[in-house]
Amino acid sequence: MTDMGENADMRTRHGKGDSYGGRLAGFDIPRIGMGTMALAIEGRPDRETAIRTIHAALDEGVRYLDTAWSYYLPSRPGMGEPGDLGYGELLVRDALASWNGPREDVLVATKTGYRRTCEAVTAGAGDAGCVDVSRETGDSGSVNADCSSVSRETGDVPRETPSAGGVPERQHLQAAGSRYGWMADSRPETMIRDAKESARHLGVDALNLLYSHGPDPAVPYADQIGALRDLLDAGVIRYAGISRVNREQIDIARGILGDRLVAVQNQFSPSHPDPEHTLEYCRQLGLAFVCWSPLGGFLDPVDRHAYAPFREVAAKLGVSHQRVTLAWELAQYPRLFTIPSARNPQEIHDSFAATRLTLTPDDLARLNASVAARRQTMAAGM
Repeated sequence: MTDMGENADMRTRHGKGDSYGGRLAGFDIPRIGMGTMALAIEGRPDRETAIRTIHAALDEGVRYLDTAWSYYLPSRPGMGEPGDLGYGELLVRDALASWNGPREDVLVATKTGYRRTCEAVTAGAGDAGCVDVSRETGDSGSVNADCSSVSRETGDVPRETPSAGGVPERQHLQAAGSRYGWMADSRPETMIRDAKESARHLGVDALNLLYSHGPDPAVPYADQIGALRDLLDAGVIRYAGISRVNREQIDIARGILGDRLVAVQNQFSPSHPDPEHTLEYCRQLGLAFVCWSPLGGFLDPVDRHAYAPFREVAAKLGVSHQRVTLAWELAQYPRLFTIPSARNPQEIHDSFAATRLTLTPDDLARLNASVAARRQTMAAGM
């Protein structure tokens, strides 16, 4: 059981109807939220612009802000200075505190279980210096991993693959050509500590929705979900979600968390159309599905050919292809939420306008067919 029954009786306050609103973690909200990663990591705007962007989103009608413990930019090799940590969550907290609207209507979700990394550029090594992954923490000791155990996988869903010594490697995700990366650290003690830090960053007694940021090959997945269960039992979080997962991992999480698992957050877009069919599985289970990188993302290469049919529909309608893409995603499942990023108010204005765009059955059929063909091709290559 999930909050599906709660969703069936949902009465949205935004006048959009069930096509545009949904229930997530106890909140009745529009199904277009805002991811805040782009405001907090490499390429981020200045802090004033970031807060103006969040305010613009909220003024437009966004009521779901998505952040993470790991949304920050390391200022030195390794995991950065202590002062770097919490940047994204503190940004969301300060934006909400300075906004004049109904803050109690805004769902803030965050994630635990990942770290940022920054490579040291050594002479003659170009951009491929060793990753120093030590981190000093104020109240919890340190988190350490040997550089030799860091892999450079870039798969969409992390896999538990043993290293040469028989111990699973710690997952390291890094865009080609970038000094900055992401490293999984989902040990239960780390997840619990970071969740408590997130609550302090966001200035709340309990987190409304906390996701496990992704599977950690070095930690059994059931142990990671057990950390979420312990956080729920302790009242640190109200609802739990999981991210970057496959069907088997969804089943593990449901078996441990039951109806306290309310959402799966996976990558979904025309360029990454969920080849493992986790969206379909969430539909079968009645779980909310939250799209990350719904417009293709900006850290990894994107196949622009996947968006050609969307550009053609957009040209016919006189709108952006990004708006068409988001409207198409909303049409896939009544419990699908999408969280596009934005670096300025103009981008989020255009994204949220997708809640006012209705695609014709012919346009939807054409776009569905193009994405289905791509999904089939991707699945064949897995």
